[in-house]
Amino acid sequence: MTLETHIKEAIFENGTMNIADYMVLALTQPEYGYYMRKDPFGAQGDFITAPEISQIFGELVGAWLVTQWVMMGKPADCALAEIGPGRGTLMADILRATAKVKGFHESVSVHLMELSPILRQKQWTTLAGKHPNITWHMGFAEIPPKPLLLVANEFFDALPIRQYLHTKAGWQERKIGLDIKGNLEFIYEAAEPPEALAEEPISENIYEYCDAARAMAFVLANRISMYGGSALIIDYGYDHGNGDTLQAVRNHRHHNVLEEPGTADLTAHVDFNIITHAAAIGGCTVYGPVGQGFFLNRLGALERTAVLCEKATEKQKEAITSGIMRLTNADQMGTLFKALCIINPALPKPEGF
Repeated sequence: MTLETHIKEAIFENGTMNIADYMVLALTQPEYGYYMRKDPFGAQGDFITAPEISQIFGELVGAWLVTQWVMMGKPADCALAEIGPGRGTLMADILRATAKVKGFHESVSVHLMELSPILRQKQWTTLAGKHPNITWHMGFAEIPPKPLLLVANEFFDALPIRQYLHTKAGWQERKIGLDIKGNLEFIYEAAEPPEALAEEPISENIYEYCDAARAMAFVLANRISMYGGSALIIDYGYDHGNGDTLQAVRNHRHHNVLEEPGTADLTAHVDFNIITHAAAIGGCTVYGPVGQGFFLNRLGALERTAVLCEKATEKQKEAITSGIMRLTNADQMGTLFKALCIINPALPKPEGF
């Protein structure tokens, strides 16, 4: 049985399925889910992320984390965590870039939150020998309660969303049903919207809401407010907006969202307003979002590029320069991708913001 067949049978038996439930099945269903059955990253996969584009990304994030650790008073027992660590490339670069910082590696234990057994194996291989104390977790609650330094790069965009349409006749939810031929299709049903959308103006447009992002931001902030620390979130999205941003990507190209679920990545733009609001309720201060290009340049991206180019061949210089330009230029990843920091109120404004 394919995942598509499983979903069709579920809809036939139980009625329409909301988009959030569809995304959870398509991405993490144990047997057929996208992240559970393949390595989606890199040129041979379906998409490429910032750490795979340039080592400078991970080096600057590593330097940022060390700065936060120093601002925290160099706690001797600190959790260095990443949620959604991909192949482990970002954490490997972070550990390499911070290896010579006196006391840092000795003070942190590394914690990776990852559901996919395939990606866990990739991470284990990538990080072998990089740090003596690395632990994998299925959920954030498993990360021990202690001062926290956390990174989430392109994690929130994969969290399940629901979509609503506000019309003069009232709210409707965009869901998934079956057409007369038994194929998956989008339909609309009358629905009560989440409280956060209830006051939105009437417009013939789709509003997206991600309760999982709200919950994760609150839990992160609550942990940081209690034990200290900072969380750096980097993802693509908007401060606040509406419209249909749900998309599927397969082989580096856009793919039909309802076609062959489980074979393509499903994401939606992150609503940073939801994260900011939830983190504030959780007891933390929030900085950003700022453009990824702004953030990386404030941390010294161009200076680091120049240093790497000094001893590089012409071909290497071209690769180094094109990589950092891709991450920082406004017409590439520099403005669509944004950085946001959730930080304990006792700490000063972080670098890059």
